[in-house]
Amino acid sequence: MLRVFKKYRPNQVARYVKSYFRGRLFIIGVGAFEFDCGRLLPPKKHDTKALNVLSEVNREIQLLSAEAF
Repeated sequence: MLRVFKKYRPNQVARYVKSYFRGRLFIIGVGAFEFDCGRLLPPKKHDTKALNVLSEVNREIQLLSAEAF
């Protein structure tokens, strides 16, 4: 399943990744990502913007997990 996000909202992307646990997503203006085990994986094409998005979303996932406990 591929989810397309029209706007980059880290919290929204993090909730999606955390709830579906494995899949693919695309953020318009940023690029495509895969996720597994509830974490975004590094993209094949390493550009600065994509890596910043990756770290920001994974940080949001950690915050969501911490709130659950």
